[in-house]
Amino acid sequence: LFCSYYTTRLFIGSPPQEFALIVDTGSTVTYVPCSSCEQCGKHQDPRFQPELSNTYQALKCNPSCNCDDDGKQCTYERRYAEQSSSSGVLAEDVISFGNESKLAPQRAVFGCENVETGDLYSQRADGIIGLGRGRLSIVDQLVDKSVISDSFSLCYGGMDVGGGAMVLGGISPPSDMVFTHSDPYRSPYYNIELKGLRVAGKPLKINPKVFDGRHGTVLDSGTTYAYLPEEAFVALKDSIMKEISVLRQIHGPDPNYNDICFAGAGREISELSKIFPTVDMVFSNGQSLTLSPENYLFRHTKVSGAYCFGIFQNGKDPTTLLGGIVVRNTLVTYDRENDKIGFWKTNCSELWKRLQVPGAPAPAPNSLHMNNTSNGSQNVPPVQPPNGLPTKHIPGEVRIAIITFDMLIVVNDTSTKPNLTEVADVIAHELEVDNLQVQMLNATLRGKEYQVKWALYPAASAEYISNSTAMSILLRLKEHRLPFPKRYGSYQLVEWKVEPQRKLSWWQQHLVAVAIGILVTVVIGLSSLGVWLVWRRRQQTLGTYEPVGGIVPEQELQPL
Repeated sequence: LFCSYYTTRLFIGSPPQEFALIVDTGSTVTYVPCSSCEQCGKHQDPRFQPELSNTYQALKCNPSCNCDDDGKQCTYERRYAEQSSSSGVLAEDVISFGNESKLAPQRAVFGCENVETGDLYSQRADGIIGLGRGRLSIVDQLVDKSVISDSFSLCYGGMDVGGGAMVLGGISPPSDMVFTHSDPYRSPYYNIELKGLRVAGKPLKINPKVFDGRHGTVLDSGTTYAYLPEEAFVALKDSIMKEISVLRQIHGPDPNYNDICFAGAGREISELSKIFPTVDMVFSNGQSLTLSPENYLFRHTKVSGAYCFGIFQNGKDPTTLLGGIVVRNTLVTYDRENDKIGFWKTNCSELWKRLQVPGAPAPAPNSLHMNNTSNGSQNVPPVQPPNGLPTKHIPGEVRIAIITFDMLIVVNDTSTKPNLTEVADVIAHELEVDNLQVQMLNATLRGKEYQVKWALYPAASAEYISNSTAMSILLRLKEHRLPFPKRYGSYQLVEWKVEPQRKLSWWQQHLVAVAIGILVTVVIGLSSLGVWLVWRRRQQTLGTYEPVGGIVPEQELQPL
């Protein structure tokens, strides 16, 4: 397997210290190795030295972050699907993108690594620049400062070429850019609404729901290749192999991987389209993006003129993960403000010569660099949120009546029982809601694990929870941003559910008014009846005077 990734240069501190960071839309934190790192690999640049920066400032412990053991400084930890991880402390300093960028230096929060494991330890790049959705993301921080609009674009160079551009902020899209909706509530990643595939113009017989499993279809720039659910992968592989039956299938370059490779295609990339078919990704709106052979193939490193599939089966995971290979020589615009992602086929090494749109701004792009590594799996997939998170989304116009979520608490000591009232207070404080809004529905104990179901209700002064508030709450829960009391152990979000506010019928909406009206009518009726009975009795008494002790006819009581 031959892996590659794209990096950009980031400068941190005063005077600036330079780093090469992997461009990753699947990560929400930007981090570099700290000079005090206890377990960091050897990378291409020296570690960050806080003591040499005049503008460095540690992020002090506060209720909105996880703190170190001493309770003095904010910390972060990120774990990735291929078992690598990064952890360290959070700090704030001046960042910039060098002389090629028109973006002025800005203060931003970043991670100073103390521990690296897995591929993050062995890779050549210094760290990660996180462009995902989250308050620690570089994009979110710059948007919050009103430095850029809520959009950015990436353009990755083609096979053997590398290079490209990163644009922070909005651009005027070309008229023929293809867009698809990207639902920010669908998952914490950048989703697209993929509904089908075509090979050489012929649709594949795949159920569209295949592309909506688990986290849906995720676009992740930090992943090298593409990974499809089994049904889609088998259909795509079989269809492509039928189109290239003239080629000879050979073993892959690495015996540790069962790559599907073919010899006899020639070394010229421009000639590949004469042998390998095009693949179309069809979106829910009917628009499609055409993938050329370089968008699903990589070169065989040991056999000249041979190529291998860069699309793999995603194990038993129903998520569709599209990495950098799919968007080679494609300008991808992440229009977060309008919840859509656009694709425009172009030569990314000549982007600004080709992107000549009347009235469009011409910001100097941040250059990207491609790094190739044999057997190095610099492929950094997005952080996987807790298993079992449902694939539902929050509809745009729905009023939310209640949010429920299951929390798995793993205690350090079976003799220590978590104070769930205290946990409820921690949840309320972190989510910035009133304590009365957080209620425990039930709790079960299995060994050292407590599974607790919580409910979050609207504030007393509100009838429902707004979508923006719900989005913020869910993101905080998924990113494990609750400062959980360490004496109780750790927690994991298992599942969450959003229940919309039910639309009431006319009778349900006016039930109280109707009940009051009926009650008033009954009271008035009974009062009138009582007055009439008193009047009638008096009339009878006045009109039939009898002496004391006289015999009077028996009177029946009037039924009430």
